[in-house]
Parts: sequence; C-alpha cells; structure tokens
Amino acid sequence: MEIKTEILIHSTPEKVWSILTDFDKYPEWNPFIKYIQGEVKEGNQIKVKVGPKDGKGMIFQPKVLSFQKNSELRWIGKLLFPGIFDGEHQFLLIDNGNNTTTLKHNEKFKGILKGFLNLEKTKKGFESMNIKLKELAESNG
Repeated sequence: MEIKTEILIHSTPEKVWSILTDFDKYPEWNPFIKYIQGEVKEGNQIKVKVGPKDGKGMIFQPKVLSFQKNSELRWIGKLLFPGIFDGEHQFLLIDNGNNTTTLKHNEKFKGILKGFLNLEKTKKGFESMNIKLKELAESNG
C-alpha cells in the first residue's frame, strides 16, 4: 500500500526545506504532523505525532533513513515491532530549475495490520500539509 502526493511550489528548494525542517514551528502551521522531536539526522530515532484533521492522533518513534539538505527527508516507523505495521515516510524536493520546487510527499505501508489504515483520510492529511507548506513557501514572509 502506498500514498503518493505531489505539489508544485513557486519557490526554491532552499526555502521549502527551511520551512519543512523548522520542526519547532510545526504546531503553528502544520495541520497533519503535530510535532517532530529529537535530533533529525540519519540513523537517529525521533518522535513524531501525526493527527489527521478528522482522526485520532498517533505518536511513533521512527528511525531517520535520509536527511539530505534541500532534497530529502525519509524515515521508517513501526507499530510495536517490525512486520505488524511499518511505514516509510518520504519528503522529496525536486529543483525544477525555474524557481519552482516539486514536493513529493509519499508513504509506503507494510505489515499485517496495513489493511486497517484509512488511506483516504491519511492522504487528505498529506495534501493539507502540502498546501500549507506551499502557502508558506510562496509568501514573502
């Protein structure tokens, strides 16, 4: 199972990245990821709380797989232990070379409980986050 979203942002990857990785400000603007805590770097475990608008929040402690400045943030989380419910979350920034950035915001799900995930509600959460990130990156503030 996989969720794939994409949005074109009229801003540089550097500006999009600076907003995406300013985790302390997530509670102010992010409608989907309520917070990210810990030192976000490859190999580290962090704490993430997600909460779709119309759903219960969930806290998990994924491992950071990739933290490539202005390019990619990716982690893998699990419920209880591997194989029950695993999710590999990715933010990929593509520099279009014309002062625009394509954000690909995806997640792959595996495990025996993956069928219980409400994909549509989760996808809406991704999309709402993408829209807010776009608004912030395109503003002059």
